[in-house]
Amino acid sequence: MRPNTLAEAVDRIRAGAPRDAVLAEFVDTFDLAGTARAQYETIEDEPALTQDDRLDALVGAIAEYLAKQRRLGRVPAWVCDPARRLAEPWFTTSSPSDAMREYLTFASPAEFASRNIFTEERPLRRARGPQTAKV
Repeated sequence: MRPNTLAEAVDRIRAGAPRDAVLAEFVDTFDLAGTARAQYETIEDEPALTQDDRLDALVGAIAEYLAKQRRLGRVPAWVCDPARRLAEPWFTTSSPSDAMREYLTFASPAEFASRNIFTEERPLRRARGPQTAKV
């Protein structure tokens, strides 16, 4: 069952659920919300801080990115908490080369880069759509 809010997703992660799967499920919930208001409601409540600096910054980036990308008209105030920013850069690929670090530095969306998170150009993309049979 998908989490209904980003705060609920963080609670599940804190309880031991796999981070990548839960966050992907949350993005599905957000995308399937019928209206901009319903989408905003999924990110409105502040997730608890986890003592995992990367996760705390990541959820702030996710909420801000989704609000801006989907033009919801506002961003939750909680994303501005200094605890939602990293002191040291985090490159989300494992063992990135110097060239990959440079690419990620320039490709990362502002909502992530401003938190010292360096990731791909479209970090929350999901495979979707009807599958057509190949002949």
